[in-house]
Amino acid sequence: MWEFNESFNQYFLAVDIFDKLRKSMGPIGQYYKEGHGYFAFPKLEGEIKPWMTFRGKEVLTWSLNNYLGLANHPEVRKADAEGAAQYGMAYPMGARMMSGQTKLHEELEAKLAAFVGKPAAYLLNYGYQGMVSIIDALVSRNDVVVYDSESHACIIDGLRLFPGKRFVYAHNDMDSLRKQLIHATRLAEKTGGGILVITEGVFGMAGDLGNLKDIAALKKEFSFRLLVDDAHGFGTMGKTGAGTAEHFGVEDEVDILFSTFAKSGAGIGAFVAAEEDIVMYLAYNLRSQIFAKSLPMPMVVGALKRLEIMQTQPQLKENLWTIVNALQKGLKEVGLDIGKTESPVTPVYMKGNVPEATNMVFDLRENYSIFCSIVVYPVIPKGQILLRLIPTAVHTLDDVKLTINAFAECAQKLKEGKYYAEKMSQI
Repeated sequence: MWEFNESFNQYFLAVDIFDKLRKSMGPIGQYYKEGHGYFAFPKLEGEIKPWMTFRGKEVLTWSLNNYLGLANHPEVRKADAEGAAQYGMAYPMGARMMSGQTKLHEELEAKLAAFVGKPAAYLLNYGYQGMVSIIDALVSRNDVVVYDSESHACIIDGLRLFPGKRFVYAHNDMDSLRKQLIHATRLAEKTGGGILVITEGVFGMAGDLGNLKDIAALKKEFSFRLLVDDAHGFGTMGKTGAGTAEHFGVEDEVDILFSTFAKSGAGIGAFVAAEEDIVMYLAYNLRSQIFAKSLPMPMVVGALKRLEIMQTQPQLKENLWTIVNALQKGLKEVGLDIGKTESPVTPVYMKGNVPEATNMVFDLRENYSIFCSIVVYPVIPKGQILLRLIPTAVHTLDDVKLTINAFAECAQKLKEGKYYAEKMSQI
């Protein structure tokens, strides 16, 4: 597109933004013609449970973060329905600061804080935007951030907004973290700022745990605050399910704890917990909450019920871990690589190209009735395939047995080259 600039009496070539986007649909979008509606944006229908309907067929689903099975729990369904009937989806109208504050919001925050062992907590509308906004509010230009190389996208996007210096350390590598803390300390001494270390409790792709105990121990050598994203640890890790910090016994060393209701809570929303004055600071400075509507009341009512069940029905977490242990043990026994997971997140690593990966997943879904998530290049290195399984408390040992047998057979087919193709087939 040519545009004439009268001031300079010449033409400049301006690229049409839409033309640019059409030429490059992005790292995942490049496959949309072949996989939209099947590998990406699939429609799982029916009640949320292990067996759901996909393209008119019943499939055993391992792709929902419904860890404790609360999504279809009768008490939860009842609370959700009653909350919607009593309050509707609109109440409260407005942001919390302006007109969206209620006693039930405050009650939920107090109960969440008590559960995770923090003095105070603050509700967030969504986990992703909440974390982005937390980072934005906590640190300014003179501060320094040190973060794990495999941090979730919400952390990375929060850091993109951060105007100060940041250092990344090799995943869960304490020697690397120590080196970066040395660099961060030297810089902070020059700028007069502070240091924030960010990691995750459970890494959602690989299932390994953030090395919170050793990170906390580094506080004896360095001055920093620790922010932990425990989205996958809340409800699943620790004696009471309070999370990964409880699992390691370092609750007091985690300065700011973030988690979401979208995993074990089987809902929408999130929260951040810390010292009371820090939570109050966040309440007055989180732009994603100041300029957004308050969490709707039915979701608050539902979250209160979910939290109550987490605390009063420990058998749900016990059931979850029974399934987790059986699944992970069985996969290893048939020779499959599940990496270093220490959580319910169960990755299965294989070797192959993108067409091989999609052909195998097609076989799993169509011929074995197994539905799981697929991760390929460029999200992971070229030549690797990751199939991620999410066990829940409502899966059964029969489900586990069926899945292990299916994976063993498909892995053998992959080795024999039966899925090989140069290009991805269009579904």
